[in-house]
Amino acid sequence: MYNMAEQRVAHERLKALVIHRLQGVGVQEKHAEVVADVLVHADLRGVSSHGVLRTEHYCKRFRSGGFNPDPRFSLEKTGPSSAIFDGDDGIGHVVAKEAMEAAIGIAEQSGIGMVGVKNSSHCGALSYFVQQAAEQQMIGIAMTHTDQAVVPFGGARSFFGTNPLAFGVPAFRHPPIILDMATSQAALGKVLHAREQGERIPSDWGVDRQGRPVTDPHRVSALLPFAGPKGYGLAMMVDVLSGILTGSTFGPHITAMYGDYEEKRKLGHFFCVIDPAIFTEKGAFRQQVDHMIDEIHQTLPAEGVEQVLVPGEPEQLKQRVRLKEGIPVPNSVFQFLNHSDPIL
Repeated sequence: MYNMAEQRVAHERLKALVIHRLQGVGVQEKHAEVVADVLVHADLRGVSSHGVLRTEHYCKRFRSGGFNPDPRFSLEKTGPSSAIFDGDDGIGHVVAKEAMEAAIGIAEQSGIGMVGVKNSSHCGALSYFVQQAAEQQMIGIAMTHTDQAVVPFGGARSFFGTNPLAFGVPAFRHPPIILDMATSQAALGKVLHAREQGERIPSDWGVDRQGRPVTDPHRVSALLPFAGPKGYGLAMMVDVLSGILTGSTFGPHITAMYGDYEEKRKLGHFFCVIDPAIFTEKGAFRQQVDHMIDEIHQTLPAEGVEQVLVPGEPEQLKQRVRLKEGIPVPNSVFQFLNHSDPIL
């Protein structure tokens, strides 16, 4: 039985609604199409925290001047396998897609392509961009820093962002392995989704202003890093590579996503693409990845588990269902997308 507070929407219709809403505030059509594609990609995979519920936020920031409506992207080669991509304060989804395409192009020539991005903004689910590389039979790596939201291990106040990273690995018979994870125990978008749905959250997701674990998403003041010092350490490295290395800022100096809507966010991202052919025969590599996946599937499952899966596989299975049955969208989000009220 479906949740009565939501409705199922076909993915193509949902994409059209997002495009229409974005164009309504002045986003140029080709950019609106990319944003919609990334958002619906996340919803199809069941990652609703990075899906179409973010549309209202992007509309508000665009109308407030937080995005450059007509960015002039530039790519500066800095070496045989490296480049800096300047997003000119455009919408991050578009910036990231073009930067990953540039990294793929460099890897096709040099075997490895590394592109640092500056002057960008929130780019959505990183799985979308590493999948770009995997679809070209290459390994993709992506990471981005975000504004402070996570307490460092041993701290009571936030410093780094959720600072996600992702990997995409091509296979032969199987879909690519896609690992996309925040360095916090949960992405901030999941807390926002819980607020939207009126749901409780696990006690290890976030803390209140006194640093105490909470289950009410409305009381979350900061998030917790996953696995304590491990998530904290990875968050720092993500900020070094996507922030400091690209000439961007870090941690508490990043403009907040929610608030200061008129400010350009100046986010940095880091993309790396590896052509397996520079190390081994590409076909053999993909067949070995298949072999590994097959053996993982044959691993004896724990009690209550039907089968051991590889990273990204639960999302791929969910996508198959949602392509047939539609994407569940909260009524409040659907009403926003389906109306043409001005964004204030």
